[in-house]
Amino acid sequence: MTLADKIVVALALLLLPFLYIEFWGNSSQGEAVQIRSANSEDITLPLDQDKRLQIKGALGSSTIEIKNRQVRFIDSPCQGKQCITSGWLHKDGQLAACLPNGVTVQIIGRDQRFDAVNF
Repeated sequence: MTLADKIVVALALLLLPFLYIEFWGNSSQGEAVQIRSANSEDITLPLDQDKRLQIKGALGSSTIEIKNRQVRFIDSPCQGKQCITSGWLHKDGQLAACLPNGVTVQIIGRDQRFDAVNF
């Protein structure tokens, strides 16, 4: 490895934390929630209105709660219940999904962040 190669690698390593913070860190507070289900139309609701919803999915109804500018799954007919253990979502771009039931919940805000970049 030449000196120029070492300098390029060192600069790239120094730049990585700044790029991470810029593109994946510092998510802003979400403003709305988008709820998707394979069995119904997409729903977009503001986070500033407390509400409890029953969303029909492939296995039955998932219960979703919006409260204090946050959203979460309360109940779902799936076996693993990972969607419930996701807890409260409030930051722009956060997502919880009940894949067996086909229901997803995603926070939407002004400053959309990437969760992955593909080429």
